[in-house]
Amino acid sequence: MAMTSRSHRALGPHGFHRVHYTEWGDPDNPKVLICVHGLTRTGRDFDFLAAALEHEYRVICPDVVGRGQSDWLNDKSDYTYPLYVNDMAMLLARIDAERIDWVGTSMGGLIGIFLASYAGSPIHKMVINDIGPRIPAAGLQRVATYVGQVVTFDSIEKMEKFLRTIAATFGNLIDEQWRHMTIHSSRQLEDGRYTFAYDPGIAENFRTLDLKDIDLWSMWDAIRCPTLVLRGEHSDVLDHADAVTMTERGPKAKLIEFPSMGHAPALMADDQIAVVRNWLLAD
Repeated sequence: MAMTSRSHRALGPHGFHRVHYTEWGDPDNPKVLICVHGLTRTGRDFDFLAAALEHEYRVICPDVVGRGQSDWLNDKSDYTYPLYVNDMAMLLARIDAERIDWVGTSMGGLIGIFLASYAGSPIHKMVINDIGPRIPAAGLQRVATYVGQVVTFDSIEKMEKFLRTIAATFGNLIDEQWRHMTIHSSRQLEDGRYTFAYDPGIAENFRTLDLKDIDLWSMWDAIRCPTLVLRGEHSDVLDHADAVTMTERGPKAKLIEFPSMGHAPALMADDQIAVVRNWLLAD
């Protein structure tokens, strides 16, 4: 089945904006999977996972506002989780989904935690990839050192070389996957150079953030849907101890750790896709 590119209109504090998403599978399939990416990534990171699940699900992969092909916000202070959560709620109304499964990497996992913690949540099963209810200050500080910096490249090859370095913690990807990730997380400037496909303004709230541990355990404790937690062995964003606690509190999640990688497993490799697919499709 072919991938389709769509968008929906969402409302924020300072007006409407467009949220782009890709759709895979039968649009009439009532079984819907939403896949949401990390802080500076795009929905196209899930192409490999979506292709593996499109015969079982209608798969929707949004670009969170300010990323990919979605609009950039004029007021950068609007780049907040309440807005992202509201945008996803509007997306569910747009696609007319009463019940969904959810895969969220890092930021996308946090959005899922917010949504799943609310009364009447439509989330039936949830996969949280390398994020948890406690976000260590050290991980936030590392992210703050690079997010929002405008780095340009003379060619897509040079950009890929850079991405392979800064995203080495994503795991061992094949050449096709690195190139795919590079192309779909890039935008070309008027002078022909390349840079990353996100609004540098998403960093403004990081600059004003008091970089200390973030505690969302009360939300985790409110979640009742079956949950799978994935973690990179060397992650500095989801501590091993916190991941274990996630199996003991709230939804009492199942935990799977991937060796020899950090934040965050790319979910592109066949073995990682198999883990997600098998868990989602299990009764």
